[in-house]
Amino acid sequence: AAALAVIPPLFLGGWSDWIYRGLTFLVVSCPCAVVISVPLSFFGGLGGASKAGVLVKGSNYLEALAETEIVVMDKTGTLTKGTFKVKEVKPAMEENKQNVLSEVITRDKLLEITAYAESYSNHPISLSIQKAYGRELDKSRLESTEELAGHGVHAVIDGDDIYAGNEKLMQQQKISFTNAAQIGTIVHVARNNQYLGYILIADEIKEDAAACISGLKAEGVKRVIMLTGDRRETADYVASQIGLTEVHSELLPGDKVDEVEKIIGSKSPKGKLVFVGDGINDAPVLARADIGIAMGGLGSDAAIEAADVVIMTDEPSKIAAAMKISRKTLGIVKQNIVFALGVKILVLILAAVGIANMWLAVFADVGVAVLAILNAMRALRVKGIDCVNEKDAR
Repeated sequence: AAALAVIPPLFLGGWSDWIYRGLTFLVVSCPCAVVISVPLSFFGGLGGASKAGVLVKGSNYLEALAETEIVVMDKTGTLTKGTFKVKEVKPAMEENKQNVLSEVITRDKLLEITAYAESYSNHPISLSIQKAYGRELDKSRLESTEELAGHGVHAVIDGDDIYAGNEKLMQQQKISFTNAAQIGTIVHVARNNQYLGYILIADEIKEDAAACISGLKAEGVKRVIMLTGDRRETADYVASQIGLTEVHSELLPGDKVDEVEKIIGSKSPKGKLVFVGDGINDAPVLARADIGIAMGGLGSDAAIEAADVVIMTDEPSKIAAAMKISRKTLGIVKQNIVFALGVKILVLILAAVGIANMWLAVFADVGVAVLAILNAMRALRVKGIDCVNEKDAR
């Protein structure tokens, strides 16, 4: 603007005309439209996502959601409700001298021992066992208790060593056990290295889990993968019900991190990997992924803290809705940039040749800024986005 006001009149004369053109040029070149509308678009997108029940912790994560290439999901509490119920209490059988099979322990006693062993754990499986037992626990009978991550629990009850957990725990303690081929989570129980039996616990698949998988594929996600510490039979059953084809089961918390590291190596340079989980064991993986998404209702505090995005309604289908909002927001940002710079460049040229006056310059500055802001406000509207009800839209 200074060069336009000073240099031409040195050779052509007409100082007042060129100073006017320089001032017009200066007004047009003000970057308010871009500087205001771009962050406002992202703020609008964050607000729109909040209306849809999705808390995004920053505009950088909202932008990254649009580039999602791979989604890795936990099973329990994410694709399933995480509300476990005891379906069967199965004591171990032994053969007596008359070659007759009989139960090693009664069902009530097996449930009682397991409830005491799990009494200090807040894991949904432990809580379901305590609920099934349904009586007040005399914790003075517990001499010690220890939670074994990814395996189960070890407790000393009335002087007896009690192990309650998965197959890996039994194998680790070299205890022979019954391999039950049933759909659900199985808690094996042993006392003083003697196998007592197992408790079968079932979880329910969330109503919108299948819609989540189909929605992610519709949004262009190339791979949707489920990682779980559950048994292969249970994991494969859940995957078949919701339309998943890639499953990794029987994983310890550390194994999940290793699997995610391998998957990250397979994505494209610009692609993003999203991990969705809810438990305290998922916190390391949520932190490692490009974008971590946690379930906000049933999710642990550690998972919510480590995540970049929180689904407040615990509906996995909202992930696809968040991606739609992300792409819509980025579209509005690009529209504002192209519109603002396009108009300004055109008016700058007109101002330099003396065609544009100060009124047109004011429009190219303030008018364009107002129009860009109005366009940015569209990001707040989530009506028409799948998985958002009318109440949310209003």
